[in-house]
Amino acid sequence: MSQPLDGSPVLAASTGPASDLSVALSLAGREVGAILERALSGQEIGVAEGARLFEARGVELWPLLATADHLRREAVGEQVTYVVNRNINFTNVCVKRCGFCAFSRGHRAGEGYFLPIEEVLRRAREAAELGATEVCMQAGLAPGLDGWYYVKLVRAVTAALPDLHVHGCSPEEVLYGSELAGVSVEHYLRALQDAGLGSLPGTSAEILDDTVRDVISPGRITTGQWTELIRTAHRLGIPTTSTMMYGHLETAHHRAAHLALLRSIQQETGGFTEFVPLGFIFEEAPMFQKRRPEGLREGPTGIETMKMYAVARIMLHGWIPNVQVSWVKEGQKLAQVGLLAGANDLGGTLINESISTAAGAQHGQLVKPAMFRRLAREMGRVPAERATDYRILRTFEHPEEDPSDPLEQVTDPHARFGSYHDLIAEQRFRFKDFHAERAQAAAPVPGQGD
Repeated sequence: MSQPLDGSPVLAASTGPASDLSVALSLAGREVGAILERALSGQEIGVAEGARLFEARGVELWPLLATADHLRREAVGEQVTYVVNRNINFTNVCVKRCGFCAFSRGHRAGEGYFLPIEEVLRRAREAAELGATEVCMQAGLAPGLDGWYYVKLVRAVTAALPDLHVHGCSPEEVLYGSELAGVSVEHYLRALQDAGLGSLPGTSAEILDDTVRDVISPGRITTGQWTELIRTAHRLGIPTTSTMMYGHLETAHHRAAHLALLRSIQQETGGFTEFVPLGFIFEEAPMFQKRRPEGLREGPTGIETMKMYAVARIMLHGWIPNVQVSWVKEGQKLAQVGLLAGANDLGGTLINESISTAAGAQHGQLVKPAMFRRLAREMGRVPAERATDYRILRTFEHPEEDPSDPLEQVTDPHARFGSYHDLIAEQRFRFKDFHAERAQAAAPVPGQGD
């Protein structure tokens, strides 16, 4: 291996992507260059090294992004994937008061809503008719909820639509349901699995460090509870995603330690399907609007977002193959650029995006499949529609072969699907009016109450 004048490592000269990487590495200083060389040789990057990569600046950035892109190519090739799905956030009423969450409302709030099961089913059926293969169901922790409500909701959807994958019930919801039902987390996860739950979102993670969590989300699921719940789900055969919310109070060390913890869980269980970094949306967040904690940032910058994709790819390489961009948080333009920084998945169509919208995100609630394919092709990649578990359903090698997806025929998504702002103003779904449904949901589930 040759060495440039400043002592940083460089790959042997070649042509193509490897040659580009060699040029990029020649610009890295000794410290960053040595870390990147270790990653390229298949060695595990530790927390201190990961933190140093998060602190990369100036000429160190191109080598960092180039290394991540190279490892992306090694792991998943040139495909860029997406999933056709719909979000169903069935209530915004929550007993918790997280500082970052602008979505939740108190049970007496005029904007608190609760979708009855019939409405959830209507939305799920509509999604299936439009080609969706997945519904993602997450919500607030409504007070007075029967502990088995989540199980009944999942069972209702899977019974009506057995071919639709239910990706739902965050770790926070599973813990809440199990506590209300008076059973162990494992018992509750088995009940959800028996009801037809396909996979669990790895949300509620935020930053997996309790010193930070105690500031941004006091009283929320702890790091230990989250990791144990995720390990239990994986052991039972329930796959999950993994996430991180960043750009608020966390440091480079916190981010790197979070990634290292996810990696250690994956090494033990193999149950993570993807990693999804989620930038903090500050505009409407209570902890930004009211009492700002010292050091609170206004979300990540563009280059911080790119570094998150890159360092995640580098630290998780060999263990979690899929890194997803978030067009909801960053917009389609920055999300597309993330495909140069180690990411390979564009996420889902979503159809109804509520949580980021409530926090102030301005990037809409729907991206159609044709737009995903365009974003991928403009980067020189091959678009592919995937299932929730990353099985490839359709690959689109040539634009002229693209299908006319049902979702493409929707000319006015707002009129067809409504919006979060419509929902919080909709009187027929007021939370306070659903006592009868909640009472009915409180009926015992055979075999689950003992």
